[in-house]
Amino acid sequence: MQQNSCSDNICNCSRTLQMPLIGDKAPEFSAETTNGRVNFPSDYAGRWVILFSHPADFTPVCTTEFMAFQSMLDNFKELNTEIIGLSVGTLTGHLAWIKCIRNIEYRDWRDMQITFPIIDDMNMDIARKYGMIHQNADDGKTVRAVFIIDPNGIIRTILYYPLTTGRNFTEILRILVALQTTDAFKVSTPADWMPGDDVVVPAPSTTAEMNERTENKDKSLDVKAWFLTFKKLDADTILHKLRQTSSQNKKK
Repeated sequence: MQQNSCSDNICNCSRTLQMPLIGDKAPEFSAETTNGRVNFPSDYAGRWVILFSHPADFTPVCTTEFMAFQSMLDNFKELNTEIIGLSVGTLTGHLAWIKCIRNIEYRDWRDMQITFPIIDDMNMDIARKYGMIHQNADDGKTVRAVFIIDPNGIIRTILYYPLTTGRNFTEILRILVALQTTDAFKVSTPADWMPGDDVVVPAPSTTAEMNERTENKDKSLDVKAWFLTFKKLDADTILHKLRQTSSQNKKK
């Protein structure tokens, strides 16, 4: 039997850990952050959360990503969504780095103050718990992971990017809107969907429903095939509903 290799009382056997999957409860942890102590995900109950990891402080790609997240913070907050970052580093390092970011001009961003919390995970416990350490990439740094977690603490999306490739923040926001649209309107979103595009209604589950769908008596539906049917859902209707849902969740 092959034994796991451990050295200096630190186990490097992250492959033996069960990585969280879509539909799982977000693993719990308590940690110090640049905004104080956090108990996750209980402190965020009733809100969506984007938990993301970055490889290290004072790295160029990560710096652009932090500025991008901060620039979109109001967009996420409008959707009842909080941002929390993580890297294998200390609070001192995090604080020194975000202070430096304020002196950097990039795109039209300047004097950018990072206000979302950054987790101290020097011992890599949280990173391993979330499967953010990929040994064949770098066993001492986290990859660029993104976890979108819903108000019930359920993981709804997982994205992984390599160390050299910055994330697409428009896509992260698009996914968040798509998930919330799916929940609010009980529909699905097709390929390349953007708010305002047609959405997909659930496919029939019985013969009677299939025949009814094929006859297409509901003129609000665009039936391509009995299993593929679209309907219109304009962007204003979506935004109004999501804002309403966000307001209701905040009151809970």
